[in-house]
Amino acid sequence: MNLEKVVFAFFIILAVSLNFGFYTGDLSDPSHHHPYELFAALVVSLICTVMKFGDRTQFGSTVLASSLVVDLLLIAAAVIWGVATQSGQPVSPETMASITSLAGGALIANLLSVILLIIETSQVRK
Repeated sequence: MNLEKVVFAFFIILAVSLNFGFYTGDLSDPSHHHPYELFAALVVSLICTVMKFGDRTQFGSTVLASSLVVDLLLIAAAVIWGVATQSGQPVSPETMASITSLAGGALIANLLSVILLIIETSQVRK
């Protein structure tokens, strides 16, 4: 058993789970989406990205690319949320819909990473 692959798989699955947890709920209702959950999804995603930098395989580069997409989308969602809360007003339903839509796109990229991880794992021969 390769400990590095176990840790990476753990973080990839944790990233998908956190992102799904944030995304689930009414798209435009801010009470269904907690900012700390978005922050946790972003931090775990950044950890996954850093862990993938040394991999020189084709699968590794594709997973790195999908991790970078996730990072970009979650950072954009966090920036929009941060800008929206600077006015002192609650986040509007339209803004929340944009934030959760970006998180939904990140969720798709996260799922792609998991699928690639499963494919890579299934190709390893004993």
